[in-house]
Formats: sequence, structure tokens, C-alpha cells
Amino acid sequence: MKKVTLLGDSIRQIGYGAKVAEMLAGEYEVFQPDDNCRFAKYTLRMVFDLKAQIEGSDVIHWNNGHWDLCQIFDDKKTFSSIDEYVENMLRIAVELKKLGKRVIFATTTPVHFEHPYNDNAIIKQFNDAIVPKLVEMGVEINDLNATVSQDIYRYICEDQIHLTEEGIDLCARQVVNAIKGVKA
Repeated sequence: MKKVTLLGDSIRQIGYGAKVAEMLAGEYEVFQPDDNCRFAKYTLRMVFDLKAQIEGSDVIHWNNGHWDLCQIFDDKKTFSSIDEYVENMLRIAVELKKLGKRVIFATTTPVHFEHPYNDNAIIKQFNDAIVPKLVEMGVEINDLNATVSQDIYRYICEDQIHLTEEGIDLCARQVVNAIKGVKA
């Protein structure tokens, strides 16, 4: 049986993760931490702590972004600078490539336009900064941002950041297709 690891923030944890595991049942053994992988540096530490559970994965699918790019203080600076985000994400990718055969990064999903701490223009900047560098490393890209952006009001719930049930279903199908190598 093939092994899949799912890593990521709450978009995975309370979003598509459980649905993906359910959809892959019988074909794949799915490992994902119960913990929210939060910002990139936290995920990097989790990769170290969870090495034994991740190692030997046929596919590792991961996302990070919302925690790094949020602007929660009055200074309006992102929690992580773009440079810090890119550096940590590249370190994650290097470590994940040692632990699994294929690594897939899911782009950061959009938020409602009124979200108080995250902004779609900044999400685009962070995605645009990391995606080409990951592609150069041989990491596959699952563009969840483009998919959810098609109808933010339909796919993002009342909290303005997490997925609706329909958004979870949509993203879960796309994650499963990415894991299976099915082109849309």
C-alpha cells in the first residue's frame, strides 16, 4: 500500500485533510499530524519531530502560508517576511524530498476580501515568491489558490479564511487528484 503524508495549517487540519484520508482509504495509508502546522518555521520543526512517521512516503502534500503572511499587529508587517518565508519553505522542501518520493506544495488559498488580517494581494505575493523556487527543486504545485479563487464567497466560510463544506470537497478532490497524478 502506498503511503501519503499530509502536512499543513488549518486549511488541511480542519479542511481537506480528513476528506482526503477518507477518499484514499484502501489505496493509501495516510499520515497527518493532529496538530496545526501553523507557520513555516513551526512546520520545519514538525518535519524534524515527525521524521519517523513521514519517512518512506510515496507522496508528501503540504501547505503553509496563512500564518506567515498574516498582519496581526498594528505595524501591518506580515508575521514572517517574504524572505524568511521563502527561506523556511525551501528548507522544508529539502527535508521533505529526503523523506518522500514525490513532494507537492499546495498554494495558499484566498480569503474573503474583508478578512482583517490576511490579504489576497499579499497571498499572491507569497505564492509568487515561493512557487517558482519550489518548481526549480522538482516540487510539484497544486494550485488550490486558483481553484478556490473562482468563487471565494462559495468556497470560504463565514470566518473569512477556512473552507466551506463545498470548498473542502472541492479541495479534497483536487488534492487526491494531485496525489494520484491525475491532471485536471
